[in-house]
Amino acid sequence: MRIVAGSAKGRPLKGPRGKGIRPTADRVRETIFNVLGQWTDGLSVLDLYAGTGALALEALSRGAERAVLVDQDREAVALCRANAAATGFEGRVRLLSMPVARAVEVLGRSGESFDLIFADPPYAARVVEDLLEQIHAHRLLTPDGTLVIEHDKREEAPASHPSGLTRVDQRRFGDTLVSIYRPGTTPSAPDE
Repeated sequence: MRIVAGSAKGRPLKGPRGKGIRPTADRVRETIFNVLGQWTDGLSVLDLYAGTGALALEALSRGAERAVLVDQDREAVALCRANAAATGFEGRVRLLSMPVARAVEVLGRSGESFDLIFADPPYAARVVEDLLEQIHAHRLLTPDGTLVIEHDKREEAPASHPSGLTRVDQRRFGDTLVSIYRPGTTPSAPDE
């Protein structure tokens, strides 16, 4: 695993020892940023179920201003911390070691919002609908923001949600789907 592009391009990232953390593959990250646009200049990023922190660190490498990484797993928090230091971004990263639902409430109460939100929950959790609702209820996504959810291909990601979030793109990588949402846009058909 490594940073794909930007100021930290090529820097290696530490990966998990066991199978409890499933990092986003380099090629999946590269495709996500090809869809989003190569650069994230000045954006604020939230990485839910951060794992190794690779998605948020990739965004920082491509110009994002700051990132909040959330994970409750001890190994994941240690990996996020080590990878932020290895890429030189520790000063622009805030780690929240707590369950995602609690972190969403804490961030919502503090009035924070983000231009780019990544969520890579455990596939067995089946939380896509819940995430859409929680992010909307706590106003975590800016009006022009983007939400990227990585999930199992067997979990349906709705084309639109009552919250006003609409799926604008969807890509498949084996058993993984990446669904991209934006507020108040036109739904897209899944890419196969």
